Amino acid sequence: MKFRRCQMLFVEPREQAEFRLEGILAGGSGLHYWQTMVALAAHLDEPVFLTTEEATLLLSCSAERWQDLVEVPADSDRIMRLAASGVLLSDLPEHAHHAAADAQLRASHWWPLGALFHRLSRWTAVDSVAEMEQNQLVTAQDLVRRLGAPPAETLPRAAGAVALPRREASQLDDLLAARTTCRNFDTTRPLPLALLAGTLEHVLMARSHVEPEPGARFLKKNVPSAGGLHPIEAYVVAQSVDGLEPGLYHYHPVAHELARTPLQPDALPSFVLRLLAGQRWFADAHVLVILVCRFERNFWKYQNHVKAYRAITLDAGHISQAIYTEATANGLGAFVTAAINESEVENLLGLEPMADGPVAVCGVGWRSAQMETSEMDPAGRVWKVGV
Repeated sequence: MKFRRCQMLFVEPREQAEFRLEGILAGGSGLHYWQTMVALAAHLDEPVFLTTEEATLLLSCSAERWQDLVEVPADSDRIMRLAASGVLLSDLPEHAHHAAADAQLRASHWWPLGALFHRLSRWTAVDSVAEMEQNQLVTAQDLVRRLGAPPAETLPRAAGAVALPRREASQLDDLLAARTTCRNFDTTRPLPLALLAGTLEHVLMARSHVEPEPGARFLKKNVPSAGGLHPIEAYVVAQSVDGLEPGLYHYHPVAHELARTPLQPDALPSFVLRLLAGQRWFADAHVLVILVCRFERNFWKYQNHVKAYRAITLDAGHISQAIYTEATANGLGAFVTAAINESEVENLLGLEPMADGPVAVCGVGWRSAQMETSEMDPAGRVWKVGV
């Protein structure tokens, strides 16, 4: 068997504590600490716990040069365990999936720390609301009681600062001030297809393009994108849209059309709730827009770039803000969340997470006339105080 180390690997020392009664009886604090080592690899979903000997062996292996197992007979058992876990790669058929995942990363131009962050920050089967409720961290009062007061909402005012004039109110002021994240959707009336189409047109449709070299085409949209690359695809979950069968669609920004995906969720409402990690106040939105990044498009220009992943998150932010503005202009409610179970989309669409990664979910729909879940509207722009 031949082996080598995976390319994007980090070893983290961890320290844990536990309470031991015998420590108290011996006159101590009762806290016992122990250290562990874990390997974190950008092609693996879970950390691999290591012994000190395994960590030393792993870090001594080359990520480029293949070694033969017969060269290190004393370490053969450790090597086989590390190969089975995926942090070492081998040429054995039973380890081929690890080698394939590592090969895909080697060719992808990820900055290693960005790759590790993306891989390990993805969620599977997380119910964030249940966790908040279990930890009593639901309301602002809960947070202050458990965590203390937050840092001040602004920095202190500076002496000698220049006072700025206020401008006269305009329609733009009214539009921007009316933006309030919607947590209460009206399930009694569907969204007209024209409103969905208009939102996609104004936010995501390509308005024009340039092609400075054959095969190098850059789209111009109403939202900015790092390098003009627009690597984010939109997958639309239609739950209640007139003239559109409920289900999952892909939006084509040049053709301005929705294509129903070949594979559909078995039960759309439960899929949506799982996707939103239990955030039931968003689950009734008439339309959800899943933002999925094609990393190879971004990394074509930003190869192994320390800022590439940050630029992708900014792209998603530009899109979400434009959706908010468009929805508000149409009298609709909207939201955006990054607290999602990415694996729901990955598994349904067969996405390789380091090639095509969900980064956020936006939602649009009619706002309910009744506020059952609180919304952040202290000025009463949406929910009229006393009405």
